[in-house]
Amino acid sequence: MADSIITPDLIALDADLGTDKDSVITALAHKLAAAERASDAAAVAEAALTRESQSATGLPGGIAIPHCRSAAVTTASLGFARLAPAVDFGAPDGPADLVFLIAAPEGAGAEHMKLLSSLARALVRPAFVADLRAAATPADVVALVEGVINPPAQAAGPTSSASAGTPPSTAAGAASGGTAGNAPTGADTSAAARTSAAAATGTTAGDAAAGAGSATGVGTDAGDAAVIGDAAAGGTAASGTSTTSPGSSTGPRRKIVAVTACPTGIAHTYMAADSLTAAGERAGIDVAVETQGSSGGDKLDPATIAAADAVIFATDVGVKDRERFAGMPVVESGVKRAINEPDTMIAEALTASTTPGAATVGGTAPAPGQAAAKGIGWGTRLRQILLTGVSYMIPFVAAGGLLIALSFLLGGYTISDNAASIVLDNSITDLPSGGLKIYLGAVLFQIGALAFSFLVPALAGYIAFAIADRPGLAPGFTAGAIAVFVGAGFLGGLVGGLIAGFAALWVSKLPVPVWARGLMPVVVIPLLGSLIVGVVMFVLLGKPLAAVTNGLTDWLNGLSGTSAIALGVILGVMMCFDLGGPVNKAAYAFAVAGLSVTDPATLRIMAAVMAAGMVPPLAMALSTLVRPRLYTEAERENGKAAWLLGASFISEGAIPFAAADPLRVLPSMMIGGAVTGGLVMATDVTLSAPHGGIFVFFAIGHLGWFIVSLFAGTVLAALCVTVAKELTRKPTPTPVLTTA
Repeated sequence: MADSIITPDLIALDADLGTDKDSVITALAHKLAAAERASDAAAVAEAALTRESQSATGLPGGIAIPHCRSAAVTTASLGFARLAPAVDFGAPDGPADLVFLIAAPEGAGAEHMKLLSSLARALVRPAFVADLRAAATPADVVALVEGVINPPAQAAGPTSSASAGTPPSTAAGAASGGTAGNAPTGADTSAAARTSAAAATGTTAGDAAAGAGSATGVGTDAGDAAVIGDAAAGGTAASGTSTTSPGSSTGPRRKIVAVTACPTGIAHTYMAADSLTAAGERAGIDVAVETQGSSGGDKLDPATIAAADAVIFATDVGVKDRERFAGMPVVESGVKRAINEPDTMIAEALTASTTPGAATVGGTAPAPGQAAAKGIGWGTRLRQILLTGVSYMIPFVAAGGLLIALSFLLGGYTISDNAASIVLDNSITDLPSGGLKIYLGAVLFQIGALAFSFLVPALAGYIAFAIADRPGLAPGFTAGAIAVFVGAGFLGGLVGGLIAGFAALWVSKLPVPVWARGLMPVVVIPLLGSLIVGVVMFVLLGKPLAAVTNGLTDWLNGLSGTSAIALGVILGVMMCFDLGGPVNKAAYAFAVAGLSVTDPATLRIMAAVMAAGMVPPLAMALSTLVRPRLYTEAERENGKAAWLLGASFISEGAIPFAAADPLRVLPSMMIGGAVTGGLVMATDVTLSAPHGGIFVFFAIGHLGWFIVSLFAGTVLAALCVTVAKELTRKPTPTPVLTTA
């Protein structure tokens, strides 16, 4: 590549850059800007700190890797600081004295991302870390980094204990066991000691013995030899003593597959992958990892997945194509746990592979009384289940509701009374009274009404799907249809979907002969699951749930004056609380589930929910317009897009702002949403379409008051967030670097 990813002017050795990570990141960002590798140091620092707020980037052994992608970065770069004193970056074992700021341009090419991920992977090698502490000049650091991101071709012969690309002088130091002693004067030697300890605890006595064999070039690469060599040199492993690892039986080697991913996809994704692979080697098992990061990566071969005993999901974001692993024993965690505790996760996966009732992909829960091994809790799991149902329900609501709204535009509100008879009794050549306009209105209404009728069945069906996978769909849809039949509505769909899913899951766990297993997902599970949920809904729960639903409807119809305004305020706050998250979706689902063109109370609720949901993106767009200096270049661009997103009722348009500054953005948005929701209810604004924003103006009753309410909430929210940022904004310090 034309530009080196690191140069001496991006390095600070034995420097005091402040007492907290904000100061260190800001100082390194200024180095990038001074070297003309970034256009805006403050924007780079803010992007890195935003990533830092999602999860800490400190690693065991005194290392930190803050990283970001930003439009302000012009050239993919590494800033490096060896700190004195060390600074806390959230690692479990204490502060970091080695800090790499990894900065990539927005939309960086795969080649740049691979170089950055190569560095991240090298940082799990204790010898490479020791060499960084021993480096005497910035040029030495550049040589070390270049050695791992652009390694020279390996010559045949014995494998060295030095990390790939390490200069001979520093490699010798690492191999001699002088890791801490080689640290320069003034460096934090306790961090160096932690690195040696980490290497020792991560390598068993048997591994040390294996290390002697690996020196002859058998079975390891240079990086693995470095890990083993460091542990052996430290004298912590009893050379020649063998231990039995979980995968070292005399039979075929056991196999585990894994997926790693982090929000940025630059560093943690690849470090977790290498940590799990190294832990697998220590345990004597084969580990194949799919990295779902920025530099791409090959998907695991289906044959590899089929041959594996278990799967590990070490991710901070959703797993892509998760269904490929359906039915496999699974261990789930955040990506950092795979870096900090890879051996534990490998052991947990091996245990899960032989434990009946262990958690499996597809929502299977652990057996009763058995907790999932540091996976997601049941509160989180239940939220995911319900949100799965709501997310699959929304397309039916949006399509059906918008078609119904269009039918009113063509045929008027009375079209709902005789749309079915017009569609059945008339045709394009035999138009009803009123002509083509009435006929098309009736057709649109009937299509929309039929699509809308899937609201509750789709909700229940996909709740069951989230629990029991595809075998849960039929029982779930059946439960939803029964809920509609008995009048239990949205609430009946929620309860019925949960019952259907767990009934299908229970049936799937029943022991059956081998010859009957093929019938389970297509016949037995849908049959018994539907029977169970049908009986429960008809005999036990249907009428009570219908009574609750009718009572709620009557209460809503009776709201007026202050109580109606209070409901609007509550719904407005909920719509702005998490911008498309569970609370936002709960308020939206509450509105659309009861939406009826013959019930004015439900139309007012729908209007309050949509108007309040439009406030956050519009308010952030307005704030970036009136005070652009408070926002980064990327945020100002997001602000331009937020105008259209807000006008379209897409609350998620404000998420980038809330993620970067939740404490100032979210409360401000909730204030604006509360005002808008309350005003809509107070002025009797109605809405007969469940989506579309300002573009379904024809479906809004009292359109003028709708616009006034939306304007008031938007201006107030924008004012609150702007003032909050003005009053609490910190001036960007100009760092003073002290180098040895």
